[in-house]
Amino acid sequence: MDKLNKQIDFILEIDKLKTVLRRSMITDGSRRENSAEHSWHLCMLAVVLSEYAPEGTDISHVVKMLLMHDLVEIYAGDTYLYDEEGNKTKAKRENEAADKLYSILDEPQGSELKNLWYEFEKCETSEALFANALDRLQPILLNYTNKGTLWLENNVHKNDVEEHAYRLTRLSHPKLRKFALDLLDKAVEKGYIED
Repeated sequence: MDKLNKQIDFILEIDKLKTVLRRSMITDGSRRENSAEHSWHLCMLAVVLSEYAPEGTDISHVVKMLLMHDLVEIYAGDTYLYDEEGNKTKAKRENEAADKLYSILDEPQGSELKNLWYEFEKCETSEALFANALDRLQPILLNYTNKGTLWLENNVHKNDVEEHAYRLTRLSHPKLRKFALDLLDKAVEKGYIED
């Protein structure tokens, strides 16, 4: 029962991810998405867009990784991609958060789940490359759908998105890359983002 109690404690603790607000607005523009919604949405992208993953990619592994990738935000908070100051301390804050969070579980489960988070962060396996590409694509989709509201509010330019979305623009499937770059061009044409 001790192991089960720890697993239930972990499950209840990760429910706090629903309270972590991100900058992105949901598609209807009515409110900001939370990190739990973001993780769910990425899992759906992984399943629906699986044909664009590198050959041999294990999509179930990608989904597990995406479920773990933002849990550290429960303690570390969400760091906006374009927040230069916040990104200076992000790795330290998130490593400390991972140690705290995954230690709730018994071994080897705690390490197994923590290693999925590390794999995502390292971005070296085909699964991690695909997961990271989706993590860059999803905010582009949401920002475009919301007519660039947050890009414009935060003075984000097209080259900023391309630079910060390097995992998408350089490492992803050519069709996904072309789609994202074309979407950014359309966003410039429509005035959703500055060139």
